[in-house]
Amino acid sequence: MAPLFSIITVTYNAEHTVGRTLDSVASQTCRLYEHIIVDGASTDSTLSIVEAAARPESRIVRSEPDTGLYDAMNKGMGMARGDYLIFLNAGDKFHSSDTLQTIADTIMNNDYPGIVYGQTDLVDDSGKYIGPRHLTAPDKLSYRDFARGMLVCHQAFVVLRRIATPYSLQWRFSADYEWCIRCLQHSRNNIPTNRVLIDYLAEGMTTANRRRSLIERFRIMSYYYGFWSTLWRHIGFVGRYRRHKKMLNNAHI
Repeated sequence: MAPLFSIITVTYNAEHTVGRTLDSVASQTCRLYEHIIVDGASTDSTLSIVEAAARPESRIVRSEPDTGLYDAMNKGMGMARGDYLIFLNAGDKFHSSDTLQTIADTIMNNDYPGIVYGQTDLVDDSGKYIGPRHLTAPDKLSYRDFARGMLVCHQAFVVLRRIATPYSLQWRFSADYEWCIRCLQHSRNNIPTNRVLIDYLAEGMTTANRRRSLIERFRIMSYYYGFWSTLWRHIGFVGRYRRHKKMLNNAHI
């Protein structure tokens, strides 16, 4: 049996970017999904755009204040009825119209694994391609691999709903990283699609708050993988981060 997907989109004052997210969901050839949109009391035209584009698969939480991105994502997860969760926030989109079908085929061909994942491309505010994500999703994945950083983009990380627990609101900018580790700990089988699944908006909340996000991520890594091994790895991360920052800066010249 084909799986049902719960696609969860969080919006807040995203009138310039939410349209392409909604369009990419509506364009999917696989129709076995529900699309849950949680709006955090936007003051621009975001909600009007969302309501105008609503389809039978859409469920909209209208202008409900929350305590941040991950609180809103928890609300969406609490409403989900699908077999698998996909978080696709405003500005992000599926890479192609057959992306969801690719994920569904991978799931059915591998006996409903705990996690299905793929590659990610970066786009700017206008949706223009910048380049591939600086970390490449590996052919094999376990929770210990995330000691090297967030090897798989959160949006390209598709999780069996029954193994997923809420995001920890202890972390304001890196709760997605910690959530992925916990999901990996509870997953028996993690299957790559070997395809680009997501076009990810490079200027998201975590990117815009890079320093605080990195501090949180260091604390999370230290908890799960040990302080000294985390400190040693971060020496190597410096060069990787500088190369990534240079790529983003060049893309905006």
